[in-house]
Amino acid sequence: MEAGHIEATERVPASRKLQAADARALLKSATTLRVAKGKKIREFTVADKVSKDAVDAMLGPTGNLRAPTARVGKTILVGFNDELYQGVFG
Repeated sequence: MEAGHIEATERVPASRKLQAADARALLKSATTLRVAKGKKIREFTVADKVSKDAVDAMLGPTGNLRAPTARVGKTILVGFNDELYQGVFG
């Protein structure tokens, strides 16, 4: 993140496992969710109700929040895809 001059305001250690309830809490403050898995990027519009599909997309096979996860304004980014991050942090 240093190469892109991005400053983290909060870092959560990997030893603290964030799960579905944490994912829902993150989405309550967002309007858009973008999830990257490899080259595939899924985008969700977050309305008043948080969808199960959106929460499930944020979680890995162990049921924990996938890394990296970033909140940029009202957008939540989950997973890494260079194209996705270039589009946001360009």
